[in-house]
Amino acid sequence: MKISIEIRKPDTEGKRAIRLIYYGGSYTDPETGKRRHKRSREPLDLFLYDKPRTPAQRHHNKEAERAAEAIRAKRLYEYETGKHGLGGTNQLKASFFDYFQSITDEKAAGSKSNHSIWVSTLKHLKVFHRLPELTFEEVDQAFLEGFKHYLTHIARTKSTAPLSSNTQHAYFNKLRAALNQAEQQGIIHDNPVRRVKNIKPENNQRVYLTEDELRALAKADCRYEVLKRAFLFSACTGLRWSDVQKLVWGDVEQFYDGHRVIFRQKKTKGLQYLDLNRTAIKLMGLPKDPSERVFKGLKYSSWHNLELMRWAMAAGITKKITFHSARHSFAVIQLSRGVDIYSVSRLLGHSELRTTEIYADIIETKQREAMVSFPEVL
Repeated sequence: MKISIEIRKPDTEGKRAIRLIYYGGSYTDPETGKRRHKRSREPLDLFLYDKPRTPAQRHHNKEAERAAEAIRAKRLYEYETGKHGLGGTNQLKASFFDYFQSITDEKAAGSKSNHSIWVSTLKHLKVFHRLPELTFEEVDQAFLEGFKHYLTHIARTKSTAPLSSNTQHAYFNKLRAALNQAEQQGIIHDNPVRRVKNIKPENNQRVYLTEDELRALAKADCRYEVLKRAFLFSACTGLRWSDVQKLVWGDVEQFYDGHRVIFRQKKTKGLQYLDLNRTAIKLMGLPKDPSERVFKGLKYSSWHNLELMRWAMAAGITKKITFHSARHSFAVIQLSRGVDIYSVSRLLGHSELRTTEIYADIIETKQREAMVSFPEVL
């Protein structure tokens, strides 16, 4: 490991920032086949006056240079002793592939779709790296930038199609999550993900139903009664498929003069308290044993998905809906009714408000369309 001091170009105030550059060997560019140097950078809270004019400025420059050199020497010492994860420890020499596999195995007990993303990410990591082994030490900023380029320009699906932006985002996010977990566990301390921008996902169109369309669905016949009740229940509460499917009567409690559901979200693991409206209570049916599922018999299958589409067409709805459309419908209807976005975000169990803002964009689009389509009176 080589560490050097770099003096940046002067800014508009005539100050030159100081940073350290870490040289950690080289790697083969997967696109060009050329050897490239592995470098990472650490900005320091130090600067030099580009053209010192006073004794105070000249003194400042000398002290800043001494401080930068002291930090460089300290980082070299840390590298040699392995105190702060910059290298040289047994942990950093350990297999990152094995670590990533252990996290992937843990995810097998959760959502199938989430687990499959972890599995696919590991496969792509091995294709990108090309070598049978990958250590924590090798997963630096250059590696992350290279993997980003691989996902966005080289990686292909089984049908040889390029990965979608959302798939690229999902795979890169799993790598970020693994490194963040390694940092929390003290395996690494200089986390390279802090210096690498994420891959931006696309905002896919949210298919939702209006209040009138939901009423039409409620009146139409559905081959699977449990599917009908579960879908409408999701539209009335905003619960995800995974949470509706695993909901048991023990999660439903009497709360004042109504009912409340207390459960842990399957996706985010967050504890959720949800007061039920009268329609949702009707859709659940009569209470049963606490361990029994509320929507017993609800399954995720091609037959159920096909019936969902047939049921919608029977109600005169031509939209290509999925079960998740019920959750989208809940969010759009609540915002349309004037419920503030923060409350809707809490009801949906979102961990970040920006996730809910997607639905606010839908409302704004509807408002613009309403204004533009106003009939001509002149």
